[in-house]
Amino acid sequence: MHPPPPAAAAAAMDFGQNSLFGYMEDLQELTIIERPVRRSLKTPEEIERLTVDEDLSDIERAVYLLSAGQDVQGTSVIANLPFLMRQNPAETLRRVLPKVREVLHVAGVEMQLTAAVSFLTILQEESVSVHTYAHSFLQVILLHLEHRDTGVSNAWLETLLSVIEVLPKETLRHEILNPLVSKAQLSQTVQSRLVSCKILGKLTNKFDAHTIKREILPLVKSLCQDVEYEVRSCMCRQLENIAQGIGTELTKSVVLPELIELSRDEGSSVRLAAFETLVNLLDVFDTDDRSQTILPLVKSFCEKSFKADESILISLSFHLGKLCHGLYGIFTPDQHLRFLEFYKKLCTLGLQQENGHNENQIPPQILEQEKKYISVRKNCAYNFPAMIVFVDPKNFHLELYSTFFCLCHDPEVPVRYTIAICFYEVSKLLNSGVYLIHKELITLLQDESLEVLDALIDHLPEILELMSTGGESSVQENKLSSLPDLIPALTAAEQRAAASLKWRTHEKLLQKYACLPHIISSDQIYYRFLQRMFTIMMTNNVLPVQKAASRTLCIFLRYNRKQEQRHEVIQKLIEQLGQGKSYWNRLRFLDTCEFIIEIFSKSFFCKYFFLPAIELTHDPVANVRMKLCYLLPKVKSTLKIPADKHLLQQLEMCVRKLLCQEKDKDVLAIVKRTVLELDRMEMSMDAEQLEKEKQQNDGRPVSDKTFEKKRRDTKTPTTLPKSIPIAVPGPSGTSTPSTSKEIKKSKLIRSQSFNNQAFHAKYGNLDKCASKSSTAGYTSSVSGLGKTSVISLPDDSFRTRNASSTPTSFPSNPSLPSTSRGTGNSVDPKSSGSKDTQPRKATLKSRKSNP
Repeated sequence: MHPPPPAAAAAAMDFGQNSLFGYMEDLQELTIIERPVRRSLKTPEEIERLTVDEDLSDIERAVYLLSAGQDVQGTSVIANLPFLMRQNPAETLRRVLPKVREVLHVAGVEMQLTAAVSFLTILQEESVSVHTYAHSFLQVILLHLEHRDTGVSNAWLETLLSVIEVLPKETLRHEILNPLVSKAQLSQTVQSRLVSCKILGKLTNKFDAHTIKREILPLVKSLCQDVEYEVRSCMCRQLENIAQGIGTELTKSVVLPELIELSRDEGSSVRLAAFETLVNLLDVFDTDDRSQTILPLVKSFCEKSFKADESILISLSFHLGKLCHGLYGIFTPDQHLRFLEFYKKLCTLGLQQENGHNENQIPPQILEQEKKYISVRKNCAYNFPAMIVFVDPKNFHLELYSTFFCLCHDPEVPVRYTIAICFYEVSKLLNSGVYLIHKELITLLQDESLEVLDALIDHLPEILELMSTGGESSVQENKLSSLPDLIPALTAAEQRAAASLKWRTHEKLLQKYACLPHIISSDQIYYRFLQRMFTIMMTNNVLPVQKAASRTLCIFLRYNRKQEQRHEVIQKLIEQLGQGKSYWNRLRFLDTCEFIIEIFSKSFFCKYFFLPAIELTHDPVANVRMKLCYLLPKVKSTLKIPADKHLLQQLEMCVRKLLCQEKDKDVLAIVKRTVLELDRMEMSMDAEQLEKEKQQNDGRPVSDKTFEKKRRDTKTPTTLPKSIPIAVPGPSGTSTPSTSKEIKKSKLIRSQSFNNQAFHAKYGNLDKCASKSSTAGYTSSVSGLGKTSVISLPDDSFRTRNASSTPTSFPSNPSLPSTSRGTGNSVDPKSSGSKDTQPRKATLKSRKSNP
């Protein structure tokens, strides 16, 4: 080795020294971090003070901790108070609650908040009667309502408002209403008067109108005229509850004059409270009050709103929809136009300003103002459906389309997100005029923000259906031709969602794509979406996304009527997924099989996917075999006897192989449970096919009239006609009836093969399968899966159905590896006809009728 050059050696030395110094600095930082940990450790004296005798009961421990414990222990006891009340309410009230009262006099904020929550929990759990609760807890609540900490005071107030709901009138009058007269006076603190306002709003619904008019309304008027604007605003917001309790007449004579006066208050918060209360009470007032009193107030409020604080604009824009609904039919044409122009102005508020500066250079007050403007435009988007009703959907294009365009192209995401949520409502309101907003749908589908896309796709199927069936023409093709950018927009939206980390949005979008067969042609789906679904199933790393793509692909396949395209998709599913190199793909194939069973007919699954699915019993990966075992009951449910008895036999062979050869203990346990479940299943019986085979076996031609009569006489598909004999194929292929003793003997063996005791007794030898006799025993056991008696068929009866119609890309008769051991289990169509695969109940009936 050559020595490093001097420069390199110096650099290495510097690097080593820097690393050493850096390491020492890291150690010092760790030492500094550990110091607070050492300080936080308790000393032996502190541990001694925190230790409590374990022999004390819950009540005694609570009393001790409240008397001599630290604050954290007292807080823990108060938090545990509901539990003590459930366990021993009498002792808790007698011994613990007095200590709680004493502690709360000097308690801190945390303990006060905990007590307020615990008292409310005890009320909600109804641990004691209302009378006992009022006697024990109410005075404690009232005592702490005026706590100096606002958070604590509000917590106790919320508890009291809940208590008021359950207290009787007499208790409310003596304990709350009478003291409230003095608490609401100007001589009391602002906090006391604010609490009085909220209590008055709650008490109104508890007394009759006479008591309210005589005792409560004078206090309400006094607080509405309080010298502090906070009190006036608080009382104004309670007028809605008071109006609901006193009725329409008193509301018009007492509440409305107070609202009119408060709407002209010098405080902006008071005026805002009066405006919102008026909007919420519109339904209470008649047409004259609305047109002569409320409408002028609303008009004045709107005119002054741009000169006032932006918070008023936020509230006004939020209540516009309710205001339009409440005043509908009262506006004159001129007032209608002016109000509409006011709404349009709010929709573009803040967009006219030049914004060429860097955000860091904008003063904070300007940024705050822009945030409020964004809130105003967001509220306008929220109320857009109500404004369509206000102008009439027929006038949408002239009056509101330009505003809708601006909201869909707003530079701020919250505004576009809100209009995307409302898009479906807008589409429904426009009805035949929905074609007017085609371009805006494309715009929102192509939005750069996935939040906007996520909001839009919640109702995407309904929107697309309206787009395809609404409009001026009733022909669907004309509708779709007017929306040429839909498919590129949908594919771009999916790719954008796939490239992001928001897989839930991607999953939802793929699920919604299942509506496309009702919207666009099968060719468009085949060439633009099917291959994409395959790609997602094979390459995406998120399981819910893969399953969503699989289910959507199955729906696409379900509505595709072109056989060539269908066969190509089926071939890809089998070759690329079912026979794929990755076990992950084979697992997805089983998911796809489950969807196919759900969406397609039973015959479709049996024709194309039954054999490829059970072929996975030979899969080298245990997880694949395990998943197949879970699927086997659904696979068996697709079979019909006798048409599919050859497939049933294949299923029995695969289960037999798993029972005898499975090495994985988890898979074997599932196989055993699955076998029991398969045995309990009832097979679907094809009565028509049974009748045909019976007549063929008897050497008689099949008569359509006789066949139809038999079909009508068959009441249930799971039972066979009593006249059908059970036959065993002979050497010449003809059927000869079995003797009664042979039938009874074979049925006895098969009926007992799945008895729980007998079956579990054999489990000890399942892994061995050493002798021909034990294998034959399992063969008879698994053969009982179908619970049916196999009717004799010609030699080719075990071939796959419709083999001649199978596409060239698929084998007409896929063969499975032999699952038998020795010659006793060879699968010979001629010798397997004696297997008992008819339901046991039906077989017993048949046996009685056989000669």
